[in-house]
Amino acid sequence: MAEFSLPKNSVIKKGTTHPAPEGATRLKTFKIYRYDPDSGANPRYDTYKIDLDDCGPMILDALIKIKNEQDSSLTFRRSCREGICGSCAMNLDGKNGLACTTAIEDIRGEIRITPLPHMEVIKDLVPDFTHFYAQYASIQPWLKTVTPAPAGKERLQSPEERGKLDGLYECILCACCSTSCPSYWWNSDKFLGPAILLQAYRWLADSRDEMTGERLDELEDPFRLYRCHTIMNCANVCPKGLNPAKAIAETKKMMVERAV
Repeated sequence: MAEFSLPKNSVIKKGTTHPAPEGATRLKTFKIYRYDPDSGANPRYDTYKIDLDDCGPMILDALIKIKNEQDSSLTFRRSCREGICGSCAMNLDGKNGLACTTAIEDIRGEIRITPLPHMEVIKDLVPDFTHFYAQYASIQPWLKTVTPAPAGKERLQSPEERGKLDGLYECILCACCSTSCPSYWWNSDKFLGPAILLQAYRWLADSRDEMTGERLDELEDPFRLYRCHTIMNCANVCPKGLNPAKAIAETKKMMVERAV
């Protein structure tokens, strides 16, 4: 009879409960994933109760309050607080998003917070983006040209040409989309994923770029591009309202058109 065992440290344990301060009347409970690979201990969920009357409106406000007042060991990324940098991307009650733009009141009941799915965890809510950024670098995300620019002038675009970049350049590389994609979960070693393929199409759609053929050659692979099955999780979770699946479809269309 076959026997199966879970990998080491795969079972999440019950952690510590941190009570709200005395006199708090409007309480909210946060269950937060805690894990330090260097400790050798299993992951755990710590529970924190905070007073909403003494906290900002966003989930990031709650995390900062918890770190400052209840548990200084809690680790997470954050920077701009305005939905621009993508640093505070995490899984919020089962859906990827930005802690700084997700309101506490938008989630009923207890709020469970975990790191972005299917990424190695550095500590607590901080995932390792090394592979993700390497994939981004692999598409060479910069303008590539052969002909020299007109002397003393910029490479110009018409308003229509510039308009084709709308919905592409706004990506903040938070990885919410890629880490919500089942194809990326199982094939992230080869499949570039929604975020990177959106960025790849951003340069394919740029009228100033002169390396379209070479860029398409790099994507012509059973895994790098074609693992997308239009599940649409990427568009559902994007905090900027972008549609990576549409960009991927446009790239596939370019592949077909150049083969005709």
